Amino acid sequence: MSVDRARTSPPEQSAEYSAEYSGQVPGSRDVTVVQSRCCGCLPRAARLKFAPESLERIYQNYFRRQRQENLLVLAVFAALFNGFVVLTCAVAYTRDKLAMVVVAAVGLAADLALYALCRLDLLRASPVLRGAVPYVLWLMVAVHVLCYAGLNHERFPHASDAVGWQAFFSFCGFLTLPLNLAPLLLLTAIACATHTLVLGVAVAKRLEDNLQGPVLARQLLANWMLNLCAAMVGVMSYYMADRKYRTAFLEARQSLGVKLTLEEQSTQQEELLLSILPKHIADEMLQGMKSQADQNEVQQQQFNTMYMYRHENVSILFADIVGFTQLSSTCSAHELVKLLNELFARFDKLAEEHHQLRIKILGDCYYCICGLPDFRNDHAACSIMMGLAMVDAISYVREKTKTDVDMRVGVHSGTVLGGVLGQKRWQFDVWSTDVTVANKMESGGIPGRVHISQTTKDSLNGEFELELGDGGERCEYLLEKGIDTYLVLVPKQVTNGLSRHKSGTLSNRNSNQLINTTATNGNAASSQSTPTESKQERNKAVEEQVINRRLQQELLDRETQQIMKDHQINPLSLRFLDAKLEEQYSSEKEKRSGAAFCCCIVVLFFITAMEVFIDPLLAVNYVTLAVGEVLLLILTVCSLAAIFPRMFSKRLVSFSVWIDRTRWARNTWAMAAIFVLTMAVIADMLSCAPPSLRVFNSTSGPVLESLGDRGCADNPKHYSFMAVMSLIATAMLVQVGHLIKLGLMVLVVTATGAVNIYSWRDIYDLYDYVQFPSNRTSIVPSKYLMTVMIVVMMIDFYLFARHLELQSRKLFLWKMGVHEQKERVFEMRRWNEALVTNMLPEHVAKHFLGTKKRDEDLYSQSYNETGVMFASIPNFSDFYTEESINNGGLECLRILNEIISDFDSLLDRDEFRYITKIKTIGSTYMAASGLTPESNTNEYSNRKPEDQSLIERWQHLSDLADFALAMKVTLNNLNKQSFNNFMLRIGLNKGGVLAGVIGARKPHYDIWGNTVNVASRMESTGVMGNVQVVEDCYDILKEYGFRFIRRGPIFVKGKGDLLTFFMKGKDKPRSNGGPVTTVLPHQVGDQ
Repeated sequence: MSVDRARTSPPEQSAEYSAEYSGQVPGSRDVTVVQSRCCGCLPRAARLKFAPESLERIYQNYFRRQRQENLLVLAVFAALFNGFVVLTCAVAYTRDKLAMVVVAAVGLAADLALYALCRLDLLRASPVLRGAVPYVLWLMVAVHVLCYAGLNHERFPHASDAVGWQAFFSFCGFLTLPLNLAPLLLLTAIACATHTLVLGVAVAKRLEDNLQGPVLARQLLANWMLNLCAAMVGVMSYYMADRKYRTAFLEARQSLGVKLTLEEQSTQQEELLLSILPKHIADEMLQGMKSQADQNEVQQQQFNTMYMYRHENVSILFADIVGFTQLSSTCSAHELVKLLNELFARFDKLAEEHHQLRIKILGDCYYCICGLPDFRNDHAACSIMMGLAMVDAISYVREKTKTDVDMRVGVHSGTVLGGVLGQKRWQFDVWSTDVTVANKMESGGIPGRVHISQTTKDSLNGEFELELGDGGERCEYLLEKGIDTYLVLVPKQVTNGLSRHKSGTLSNRNSNQLINTTATNGNAASSQSTPTESKQERNKAVEEQVINRRLQQELLDRETQQIMKDHQINPLSLRFLDAKLEEQYSSEKEKRSGAAFCCCIVVLFFITAMEVFIDPLLAVNYVTLAVGEVLLLILTVCSLAAIFPRMFSKRLVSFSVWIDRTRWARNTWAMAAIFVLTMAVIADMLSCAPPSLRVFNSTSGPVLESLGDRGCADNPKHYSFMAVMSLIATAMLVQVGHLIKLGLMVLVVTATGAVNIYSWRDIYDLYDYVQFPSNRTSIVPSKYLMTVMIVVMMIDFYLFARHLELQSRKLFLWKMGVHEQKERVFEMRRWNEALVTNMLPEHVAKHFLGTKKRDEDLYSQSYNETGVMFASIPNFSDFYTEESINNGGLECLRILNEIISDFDSLLDRDEFRYITKIKTIGSTYMAASGLTPESNTNEYSNRKPEDQSLIERWQHLSDLADFALAMKVTLNNLNKQSFNNFMLRIGLNKGGVLAGVIGARKPHYDIWGNTVNVASRMESTGVMGNVQVVEDCYDILKEYGFRFIRRGPIFVKGKGDLLTFFMKGKDKPRSNGGPVTTVLPHQVGDQ
């Protein structure tokens, strides 16, 4: 399953939504964000859920686990509330307050006990108890508030008793409880309804003789405005938290998707890499590339890096297909590659079984080594068994193709130097005199037999019967060196074993594919049928389960990480001590700031509605509503412009983005919103003057008779509750830090407290006089009680603000960790990819890294117009010795590495971008042109060949000829530096080739065809110091200014006499229009 895109059904989406829930990620399947059917009354954007359902369930579990930490905060809130109750009762204690003190003390102990259980995670073993904790804590809080309303004000109940606390805890339930939204709404409705019912019954019972029904109804409706405000803002806070955690969850899901995809690709790259290079060589190359990249200035080294090791006591096997020419004449070029691909893939499997390391495939020759990189005592026996198995395998091909093909196998044991040379198109190879002997053992062998040397015989322990091989009679080299040879006699039991092996490993395949096949052109051919749709669905479901389990484990691992301990923070400000990290955190865009400003608008609207029920004739209330809403709307629009850019001008959107990304601007905007809200509340309070009253005694106590409006004087506590709503609005400002929130809350509390204690001193005193006629000396004055209440709530909200910022910083660190993890995986992928593309052409490497390949899969591509070049250093063999002064030949190979590396560096020049290095064979360098898409020839051109001029079509061949001349100049410069006299012998040809890869598990890229054979003959029949071409090349290259001399007809095996030419140089135009001759070393003169 993939997370490469996220979508939702509505056509219109905000920029915020797009930023949070979309992103291109490698993969094959979708994570979809759909509309939830529950909570249909909520806005569409607030009803998001993941699809499939299994993913949504994982998210809900993750969300609840994250909110479990918030339970600790709610328990602290409840404990502070009970502490507040105990404190206010103790200040003015009387006997009738004993029950309230006992209940509050018991509640405080219960809160602390529940906090300890959650803090120490003692309920982890019991999922049932763990799930019941939120409901238990909610019930405890609801009972605390009801007891406070009922017991503390038992004798003199009022419609405003504990309303502020009820609204506070209603909001805190949405803020902290790890429950879904529907249960939270239900619990809040139950708590508010119960509280209203208790207050209504208690007040009505007290005033049954003088009950003023409309006044009580308006007071209860005012209470509901506060509760509705708390609930609505609470729902918005829940939505914001849900969006925040959905974003974090989606990032984790996307990170896992990227990680799995890149792990699969990296594994594929590594498998491909290790199929071409031994692991110790690949690891050293990778480390060398990284070390060079980490250096700010690459120091000029005396020699290029060479990855070469000496390996002793190994056995080298060479095997050649006898009768390959006859076989190739019975099938097309594509079918031939298909046959070689299947045959050599089987050889690769045999190599694994017999502990062989395949070195190279040279045309129809296969050679491998046993005892490298890990030493084996039975290396000689394993190589002989490999040779016998190959002979047996080719007999199967002989039967099916009806051709006289066979294997000629030679084995020799000794010492090799194994590694890679050059800087491009790396291929593992071995060099030594013993490798040459092994090669001659094959060429001097007998078809269908395994030919071994005396050294190999000495390495055996009598496992095989042998007979004299007389290799010297068939190979002059073996005769000159005096090497005794033997042929392996295959015992009957071994023959039967091989036959069973053949039946088990070869006959189980569709043998008709050996020849009767349709070759692909750049694609993979597969003999398996396409899986059925139901099977695909089952695989999809299984894959989804695996990924979901992995995702759950990743999230659990993330939660158990002590990530904050790894990054030091200031304990007071919570800022990271790492200035760079803090700057990154500060510049993070806050996507939910618009919703926070909307909360301020909602709060101002509902507190105005509450005042309408309390004092409908207060004109200032309507003025502050209009002015405050306009100002808050301006602030909100400026914040929302970045979220909905299509609805606003570009200038406003840019301004909004700047606010979201600039810390001080965010802080200023938040302070402006709270200042407007607070000033609106204070203006309403200051506009309320005490009414003219007359007091007279009655049988039930003092009675006030108003001589005017008495709305605010009869309900002063409701105005302090407006400050509670302002604190709630401040808590919703997610875009500012906890210290800024503390400053804003201190502003609200200070302003409200000053009004309560000084400006409203007479109003509160009058209220206490009327409300508590016989207990005025045994109560805490309401002006102080309300002020202490909002101070305690401020402390609660500040603690939550610290907790919230710690969570935000933790999520930020997780996000940074995800990005770092992606970067590490991407970096590993880049290095592996760099190595792979250095061994296969880039377009070929992409083919093999795209999907999983099987041995029968074939990559092949036909080219009609290519250039092929072979360049050898014939006199390097005279230079190579394995004496101790040359470190057993290692220093000689170091010189060869310099030569090949210098040739490779030429390919980095822009004029040689169309040239592809194919491989090196010993000291022979092979390259071709016209194979890459950039060459704009063959099938890569948008124009037909007949529509192109000769100069356009064969520009790549001219580049190849220039490359050959540049190689000669490069070698001459190196000769001057190293005091050597190496000379190149180069052959060039042009024409059609077939490029392909043999073996999907151990891919070997090569080109075949008559063009390649003739180019090879041009090199082998050439003269040192010269570039030899056939007449067709001569006719084309002379048009590009190249100068030639005619060599004449030469005999080429399989082709007869061919007219050839030596390339003498290239004329370049002078500034005055005359030709200039390129000076070349070792050039045959004019004849």
